[in-house]
Amino acid sequence: MSAAATVAVASQLPLRSAFAQTENHDPTTSTVEDRERRMAWWHEARFGMFIHFGLYSVLGRHEWAMEEEGIPVAEYEQLAKQFNPKPHAAKAWAALAKQAGMKYMVMTSKHHEGFCNFDTKLTNYCAAKQAVGRDLVAEYYEAARSAGMHVGFYYSLMDWHHPDGAACQHDEAARRRFVDYTHGLVHELCTNYGKLDILWYDVDWPLSAEGWESVRMNKMVRQLQPDILLNNRAGIPEDFTTPEQHIQEFAEPWESCMTMNDSWGYQRADDDWKSPKTIVRNLVTCTRGYGNYLLNIGPKGDGSIPEESVRILGDTGKWMDKYGDLIHKGERCQVTHSEHSSFTRVGNKLYVHVHFWPGSTVAVGGLTNKVLSAKLLPSGKDAKVVQDDFRVQLTGLPEHAPEPLVSVIELECDGEPRQDMLHIRNDRPRRGVGV
Repeated sequence: MSAAATVAVASQLPLRSAFAQTENHDPTTSTVEDRERRMAWWHEARFGMFIHFGLYSVLGRHEWAMEEEGIPVAEYEQLAKQFNPKPHAAKAWAALAKQAGMKYMVMTSKHHEGFCNFDTKLTNYCAAKQAVGRDLVAEYYEAARSAGMHVGFYYSLMDWHHPDGAACQHDEAARRRFVDYTHGLVHELCTNYGKLDILWYDVDWPLSAEGWESVRMNKMVRQLQPDILLNNRAGIPEDFTTPEQHIQEFAEPWESCMTMNDSWGYQRADDDWKSPKTIVRNLVTCTRGYGNYLLNIGPKGDGSIPEESVRILGDTGKWMDKYGDLIHKGERCQVTHSEHSSFTRVGNKLYVHVHFWPGSTVAVGGLTNKVLSAKLLPSGKDAKVVQDDFRVQLTGLPEHAPEPLVSVIELECDGEPRQDMLHIRNDRPRRGVGV
């Protein structure tokens, strides 16, 4: 992942195509029709767990420490001797993902540091040979499947350890060796563990898609795993695009990946944790735009999950226990504007997710539909609806927020909910009493 961390925001940029600039020029191995078939489960899943785990987890100073601190390769390699996660630590990861209402998991098989968490025939620099003596990817795969999760592998194309990892940009012989090595590792990942749902590439430095031979690589992947989903980070548009550390809506399938603090890998000093309310709000925003939310944990070197991550996801799970259907069944929602709420939609029902509870009256401006009924969830208690041409007011609600994170009101509308804020700006009468 990127070394820079940015604040998560709900983008107000106009909806655009992630693939618009490349669709007619760059090759892809994915077609729209086949993509819709393969991605049906992914759209319903909506919420996934990202896991960054590697030698940097032992160091505890951020996953980019090797490069940003200029640590020599020989010195960094010594961390493998200390990398000894407890057996089947991934069972706790999968249990927490399930508790949080997540439906899929994506774990680092090889991060930028070049260390492979899986048993490979292509290098000794792997967990099975130089560290714990076990295939950590196999343990993760088994744990995720046992918990009913869809399974994905993250794979970094960039490699700070391999001798050809940088030389390949200007040495053809090095490029040939490194591309063959890369394709070989990807082939192993796609053949050694059974059905794979997602292959999540990252950082294609220093080569172009042509240099990586990405089309050939992805055709190989699809031949081995016909139902797999591929992201766009091997330099060509594939099944979904991947805004990082922010939420941005696209016309095609998209997934916002985000940390819970400011680090992907375990960093013991990073205490800038997002609140459970922020996590739920981000999840709702992704759902409104028909996107997914891939939220990261960075286990410690022994495989245990930082306590704050457990607390945050535990609280998130309590909210999902009540309202998870609104996330998993959510459709693209045109209603976006409010200073206190976010929105999701299922059919003609609009769900007002109030993160800043304003009191006994909640108002939404610009709705163009007639609101037939309003109910406070999960109790189903009716709220009174007062509606005019510019505003819907929901009255008779509790003075204080009924939910500690995000409260939810269901509005049944006479059609797909739509909002026109320019109607308020342009057409609302401006003359008041005494003017």
